[in-house]
Amino acid sequence: MENYRTRPKGNYIQNTEWEELYVLTKHWKSDLTFYKQDLCFLHKLLNKYFIWITKKENLEAVKSIGQSILNDKQIGKELLKRVDEHLTHIAQTIDDPFKHDTRLFRDEHQALEDDISKFYKTVRKNRKQVFSVTEHIVDSESLEHLLRD
Repeated sequence: MENYRTRPKGNYIQNTEWEELYVLTKHWKSDLTFYKQDLCFLHKLLNKYFIWITKKENLEAVKSIGQSILNDKQIGKELLKRVDEHLTHIAQTIDDPFKHDTRLFRDEHQALEDDISKFYKTVRKNRKQVFSVTEHIVDSESLEHLLRD
């Protein structure tokens, strides 16, 4: 499985300075906040067309992708919480490096990065599906007039 990495390969996580990991984690938080807003937009987009759907297959497609978006929103919320906790751990480790198990935090960092990478891939896939389903519904349900609103 291809991993999304914003860091060099190798033992970067185990060898880099805590300040660098903190900055990287702040970038994750920013990206996750963007994805949270993006998912809200996608959900609203689906809801806008949902009430106009008359064909059963279109209704099922929207329900399915809508459930995936809701699932992504929940996972994103949980990841944001984990990132906030991780930022606190890193800050505490920077302040007092001998008080905490730094190996454990570095392992936590790597696991969090892997989970975020998986989340990004899922959201991108679902975003493509939302646009594909929306386009199909607009065409098959003759809803072009809704785009002018």
